[in-house]
Amino acid sequence: MSNGWDSSAPAWIESMGEQGEPGDWGRQHVLDPVMMARVASGAFKKALDVGCGEGRFCRMLKQAGVKATGIDPTRQLLELARCRDPSGDYRFGRAEQLEFTDASFDLVISYITLVDIPDYRAALKEMTRVLKPGGSLLMANLTGFTSACADRGWVKGDGGQDLHFPVDRYLDERAIWLEWSGIRIENWHRPLSAYMSAFLENGLMLKYFAEPDSLSGTEAHRQRQHRVPWFVVMEWQRPAGRSKKPKRESA
Repeated sequence: MSNGWDSSAPAWIESMGEQGEPGDWGRQHVLDPVMMARVASGAFKKALDVGCGEGRFCRMLKQAGVKATGIDPTRQLLELARCRDPSGDYRFGRAEQLEFTDASFDLVISYITLVDIPDYRAALKEMTRVLKPGGSLLMANLTGFTSACADRGWVKGDGGQDLHFPVDRYLDERAIWLEWSGIRIENWHRPLSAYMSAFLENGLMLKYFAEPDSLSGTEAHRQRQHRVPWFVVMEWQRPAGRSKKPKRESA
C-alpha cells in the first residue's frame, strides 16, 4: 500500500518553493537555524541525509562545506534534487537497508523523516551502522504530543478561534494520514520514549536536545508555534570507543 509520497510529490515540491525562495515555514523559521548551528559546531566533513527529498538540506550542507549524499525512496523528488544540484550525490534507497559500508559518514541527518518510516528501529540501526565512531546522528522530528492528534488539528471555539491542541492515545504507536496543500501522506505517531529507547539501544549518547521556538517569521505564525511547538531536535553521538558494530539488517 502506498504511503502517499509518490502522488504527493508535485504538491510537496510546490510547497517547498523554488531554489532560493522561501519554502516550508517550520523548516525556514524554526528548524534550519538549529540544524545548521549543530552542523557548524561539529566540523563535519561527510554527511548522509536520510530521506533527502528534493535535496534542499543537502544543498545547505554543501554550502556549509560538508560533502553530502542524499537517499530517498521517492523518484520524483530525487529527479528534482539532481536537476537542482547536478554535481550532488543523490541515490534511490530506503533507510531500513542502507547500501553503504560500516562507518562511512561522520554525520547522519534525519530531517523529519522518522515519522515517514514504518520500521524506525531498523532505520536507526542502519543509521548507526554507517556512522563513524565519534560521529553524530542529527535528527529533527515531530513532537509526540502534536503527532498524537495531528490528523485532528486544533480544537476550535464557536468563533473559529484556536482553543487548544488535543492529545489522545499518546502511548499508541500508530499510522496517521495527514493532508494539507494538496499533500496526503502517511505519518507515524510514536511517543518520545519509543524513539529515546531506540537510540539508547543502539549505544548512542545524547549530546543535544531542544524543542525549538521560531526565531523569525510573522508574529501570528510565531505565536501559534509558541503555543504548540511542533518539533524536537536531537543530536546523538556514536561513542568513539565503541567496539561492537550494529549489524546490517537482512533483506
